[in-house]
Amino acid sequence: MAATKIIDAPRNGHEMAPLNTRARGDGTHGVTIVLTAPQRNSVQSVDIPGNEPERAAWSGKMQFFLSIIGYSVGLGNIWRFPYLCQQNGGGAFLIPFMVMLILEGIPLFLIELGMGQRMRLGALGVWNTIHPWLGGIGISSCIVTLFVALYYNVIITWVFFYLFNSFRYPLPWSSCPLNGTGFELEECAKSSETTYFWYRTTLDAAPSMDEPGGLKWWIVLCLMLSWTIVFFIVMKGIQSSGKVVYFTSLFPYIVLTIFFIRGITLRGAGAGLMHMYTPKVEKLLEPTVWLDAATQVFYSFGLAFGSLIAFGSYNTPKNNCVRDVLLVSVCNAVTAIYASVVIFAILGFKATVNVDRCVASNTDILVKNKLLGLNDTQGYEQAMSLLNGTELTRLQLSECSLAHELDNAAEGTGLAFIVFTQAIVELPGAPFWAVLFFTMLLSLGLGSQIGILEGMLCTLFDIDIIKRVKKQHVTGVVCLFCFIVGFIFCTGAGEYWLKMFDSFAGTIGLVVVALMEMIAVIFIYGHERFTEDIFQMTGYRPGRYWQWTWRYIGPVIMVCILVSSVVFMVIRNPTYGAWNADLGMIEQKSYPNWVMGIALSMILAGVLPMPIVFLMRSFQCLKVDLDIHQGSIRRNETTASTKEMIDNDDDQDDEDDENDFSGPALGGHVKTQSDFSDDEEEDKPMTMRMMMMRPTTTTKTSNVLNVPTSRKNNYKKDAYDV
Repeated sequence: MAATKIIDAPRNGHEMAPLNTRARGDGTHGVTIVLTAPQRNSVQSVDIPGNEPERAAWSGKMQFFLSIIGYSVGLGNIWRFPYLCQQNGGGAFLIPFMVMLILEGIPLFLIELGMGQRMRLGALGVWNTIHPWLGGIGISSCIVTLFVALYYNVIITWVFFYLFNSFRYPLPWSSCPLNGTGFELEECAKSSETTYFWYRTTLDAAPSMDEPGGLKWWIVLCLMLSWTIVFFIVMKGIQSSGKVVYFTSLFPYIVLTIFFIRGITLRGAGAGLMHMYTPKVEKLLEPTVWLDAATQVFYSFGLAFGSLIAFGSYNTPKNNCVRDVLLVSVCNAVTAIYASVVIFAILGFKATVNVDRCVASNTDILVKNKLLGLNDTQGYEQAMSLLNGTELTRLQLSECSLAHELDNAAEGTGLAFIVFTQAIVELPGAPFWAVLFFTMLLSLGLGSQIGILEGMLCTLFDIDIIKRVKKQHVTGVVCLFCFIVGFIFCTGAGEYWLKMFDSFAGTIGLVVVALMEMIAVIFIYGHERFTEDIFQMTGYRPGRYWQWTWRYIGPVIMVCILVSSVVFMVIRNPTYGAWNADLGMIEQKSYPNWVMGIALSMILAGVLPMPIVFLMRSFQCLKVDLDIHQGSIRRNETTASTKEMIDNDDDQDDEDDENDFSGPALGGHVKTQSDFSDDEEEDKPMTMRMMMMRPTTTTKTSNVLNVPTSRKNNYKKDAYDV
């Protein structure tokens, strides 16, 4: 009889039991069996009396809802969607936007949120559970999320700089600085006050990426401040970040409402809104309009980052995730439209003020040249109509057109830091409005950054080695690493680097990850099984709309986005806007070859983990753990002395397991070779999946410790050969 020893192992089950060093008389060794308490979180039984919950959970429904709203409603709703509306048919753009929201955004949103809630794991754990060969999806998602987190926090850094300067009166971007002779600086005079403050005072922009200049200490300090704040928010996970979302999610709506009330009362607000929402139906015939709508929906929801999976994993298994998806989707779309109304009401006021200034300047020129009477304000239009193009150029008269002013809309940093700041200067009490505006941008940025980091950290903590380290320490290391790498954004070429990261690091990689997620869940995990999961969790069984969008329409849209992104990247020579101080304007330059090499490396880093993990695990270059997330089953070797005891215990409730739909991450049944009859095994061809799930034979009698299948078994068994 072999000498065995039963040990009560710690709850996490990671520690090896002491080895039994006494050899048996026949030259073989005994075994040590480690018994660990079950770690089951099935849908049918969530809270087991006497057991602590393994995973952090939201303190309430409102905390979850505000967290996911704060994550999905970000800066893109403020400075990207209004620009797309204005460029792609005005109000007509809402048609392709809503179509893509229904056919692409909502279905993929439910896949990520539903899988996270069902598995109660991060991105890496979810895809490993579906199939070990798919583990690369979680790794790719984590890498792309890291790239986005690097540059997204730089935007928060710039917002901090503007926020601090907003407490000055008058605002520093309201006028051009003077040189030693009392005249305006030439660079500012050739551009504008807000443009000069952005490119020279804030960024101290370099002429190109080949000449970045040194670090700008004021940007470094603001970057350190932003990463420090982010660290303290996310260092304890949702226990700490969940309290901040009440501010980061609600405050932007308060500010938008204040700006809305003020904006619609301003002169020219109606003209701005009419210019934006006047539908140009002919634009709908252009494919690029539909592509822009699909891309905007994809990025506005924050899909494929792993954050939605992480947020869903903190929910209770009985949470109605379908209702959450619909509510967040409607809220996201309404917020984008609401923000567009506010932005263009303010921009309409700015355009009206600029037109009035232009008319006043032209009037002075006409009066000086005796082409208009001194007090003849009614004859301005007639006098301008009598002049031809040559005379207009000779007299240096400008075109004063409201439509032209509104057509010169901007997106991204140009809208936030140049165009909108100029509009704020024109408002009475400008510093107050500036503080409100940049505090709103800060809230939106922090809300999205919290979600991005939470998704990445949740993925990291699916790795067995990292989960043993305190979350504060891991979060601190990640934030410190990102801060150091972020120095490249603190040079004179910082904005150029951010544009490059935004164009390459977070585009193709995210689309590929999203496409693989849909394929993995619908075609590998199975759409019928996922439908059953949704039904068990919510009591609602997804119908034809969900099935068609999951299986056909959604993947086709993702393929179109991916192909068009690659084609445009190849056909169009990638360029960036470099600041020319001599001309006081932006000029387009091609990326240097070494920068394009870095961009290509980032794209490959975000895509290659998926095929690499697939190939390494399919050829068994990587060990496949059946319970990767709990780190328990390491080796399945035993001797004849323990086989009979274990097999008897494992055969007690096979019938119950047939009706168990829970996955291994939920403590459900893990299929093994013993689940199939001998006749079935003879009829079925041997696949790579079946070969990996075959038990390891260590003796001539095939003594095997099978994966436990009993649901009533109170212990999980790990056997280690001594």
